[in-house]
Amino acid sequence: MSSISELLRSPATEIKELMAKGEISPLEFLEATLEQLQRLNPVINAVVTIAENALDEARKLTEHYSKKKSLPLYGLPVGIKDVTPTAGIRTTFGCPLYADYVPEEDALVVQRIKAAGGIILGKTNTPEFATGGNTFNDVFGVTRNPWNPRLSAGGSTGGGAAALATGMIALAEGTDLGGSLRIPASFCGVVGLRPSPGLIPTYPSEYLWDNMQVTGPMARSAGDIALMLQSVAGPSPLSPVCQPTAGRNFLSAVEAASLKGKKIAYAPDIAGIGVDDEIREICRNAALELAQVGAQVEEMELDLSYGWEPFLFIRGFWMVAQQYQRLDQVEKFGDNLKGNIKSGLQVTMEQLGKAEHIRGKMWAQFYEFFQKYDHLITPCMAIPPFPVEQNYPSTIAGKPMKTYVDWIAPTFILSLTGLPVGCVPCGLTREKLPVGMQVVGPPRNEEAVLATMTVMQELFPIGFPSLDTIEAFPVN
Repeated sequence: MSSISELLRSPATEIKELMAKGEISPLEFLEATLEQLQRLNPVINAVVTIAENALDEARKLTEHYSKKKSLPLYGLPVGIKDVTPTAGIRTTFGCPLYADYVPEEDALVVQRIKAAGGIILGKTNTPEFATGGNTFNDVFGVTRNPWNPRLSAGGSTGGGAAALATGMIALAEGTDLGGSLRIPASFCGVVGLRPSPGLIPTYPSEYLWDNMQVTGPMARSAGDIALMLQSVAGPSPLSPVCQPTAGRNFLSAVEAASLKGKKIAYAPDIAGIGVDDEIREICRNAALELAQVGAQVEEMELDLSYGWEPFLFIRGFWMVAQQYQRLDQVEKFGDNLKGNIKSGLQVTMEQLGKAEHIRGKMWAQFYEFFQKYDHLITPCMAIPPFPVEQNYPSTIAGKPMKTYVDWIAPTFILSLTGLPVGCVPCGLTREKLPVGMQVVGPPRNEEAVLATMTVMQELFPIGFPSLDTIEAFPVN
């Protein structure tokens, strides 16, 4: 057996199997994980609060091995995004107004992780109330990219992605409105899945009928995503936005993964914002390479830019609904959140009606699309990671960005569809920075997305960032 330190960045499925066999105890593994965190987190700043009872929980699982070893997430350390409530563990939302807030109740997804034997290691960093594609806030500061700490880890689940890439956690929970599980997965070289709305019910929620932002998993492999999804998916009477999951087996989909005979469409620029030349080349080559495993790949132009403005209208409404109880405190928020709320307050009923009409048009377009193709694949990000000090990139392929969300249009446009969308690594740039590919599946078919991402990970292994480089980075 490898040493525990060598296993910290192994797939969670492998770690869990070793624990279930008794070759490693949850306590031993968590102690090694916390040592890794102490080494690397001062630079990366991915985990912002450590659960005080994590070691106690690992000890209990270790002592009750015979009764607990069959739990699906037995002993796995999990990072929870700092917008998701955790009982007894500080949850700041990245907002100074909540710097010392400690919830009394776990979110439903946290309850399910615990019930499955997962250990809540702590909270991972996020922009204020998850608004932004770069992870920084006035409570904890910036999260840095493990591949190059001078660069952004992406957002808004940036802490979770960076922690996974460095072995500080085995699994990550996050949220995704406009790309928050996919953007950091792309920038940090891990795997993220935006599940279809309601697959993992979001409770509690300030906006209970929300069908745009989703709760979802992030991990180091598609198999790990399936493992976590099997434990946390399923309807709940607490949430009106739910999906039935009876008979669904996400792990089996990964185990039987094959692209033989699948028809896949590759579109290089669905948002019409341009794509960095190197990103375009890496993603195109990866798409065409799928033919080597039996897929039928067709390169096509697919223009979904008509969804750009509708998403911003719906996002504006979403911001107002989410922050409704705090509208009287809007001037106390940071610029990104404040600007989003104020923009939302300017959205008219006509604009919102138009947005929902166009969203319906996009659903119909994809219905027709999936009559011919099994998947759409497209670059997740149009650019590689940018300097961490920037709020957002000023240009893409020489084209100026007008607002701080324009650059994430390739992800937020797909959020409109309600389809399952994953992000999986497909290569490295010349500067050894990860490049992610979005995989879009048919309605409520996360299994197909997971299977495709599994094959792509096998074809395009990128490894992990150098820990020596992280440790050598100067900490201010």
